[in-house]
Amino acid sequence: MSIYNITLITMTALAVVVFVALYFFKAGYGFLRTPEWGPSIPNRIGWVLMEAPIFITMLALYLDSDRVGDPAIIVITLLFLTHYLQRTFIFPLLIRGESKMPLAIITMGMIFNFTNAYMQGYWLYYLSPEDMYTIEWLKTPQFIIGTIIFIIGMVINLHSDYIIRHLRKPGDTAHYIPMGGMFKYVSSANYFGEILEWLGFAILTWSLPGAVFLLWTCANLVPRANSLYHKYAEEFGEEFTSLNRKRVFPFIY
Repeated sequence: MSIYNITLITMTALAVVVFVALYFFKAGYGFLRTPEWGPSIPNRIGWVLMEAPIFITMLALYLDSDRVGDPAIIVITLLFLTHYLQRTFIFPLLIRGESKMPLAIITMGMIFNFTNAYMQGYWLYYLSPEDMYTIEWLKTPQFIIGTIIFIIGMVINLHSDYIIRHLRKPGDTAHYIPMGGMFKYVSSANYFGEILEWLGFAILTWSLPGAVFLLWTCANLVPRANSLYHKYAEEFGEEFTSLNRKRVFPFIY
């Protein structure tokens, strides 16, 4: 069995472990940050350090491959890197306040992002059949439907981040309930948007590594959305619970 296949199997198994574990141990950043996670650094620096490995590694794998000029590969790569360009280099600049991120979280994020770039990039640029991602792939139902879902998810994600970012006025340190957009339906609308993005990516690539990434996204964000839901309920009481929002999937959970 190849190292690549072992990586996919291992990451799938770890996703299940992480999903269960995060229902017992809260991810220690953002609204849920606690001192128990150890030393922390400013959020802006933390986000760049954590997300940069996937952007750099994916780009390097692409540029080193023989498929640099393939139209479908170019489009898929642009979709993927657009998300991480925003997440790595733009999102940190937009962060308000002086919150911090634990080094432990950053380190784990870096390891996952490097591994994920290997899973996605090695499949797209080296292992996928040469007759799969041709220009004809751009006309397939998988690509069209997946791309639409990906773009909708990105719009929801960015809009939800915008709402969260503007909850406070300069100098304000209070907590507020996000309102508007998909927050009308779920308490973690930004997570819902990101899950949609990688659902779309899994469909538009029609690949096993894409599905593993989607599984990991859900394993990380669904339990965190549950923790945030309870944090809001604890802090705001009936003001929050009376909104009858779900956690992350509208009308479902």
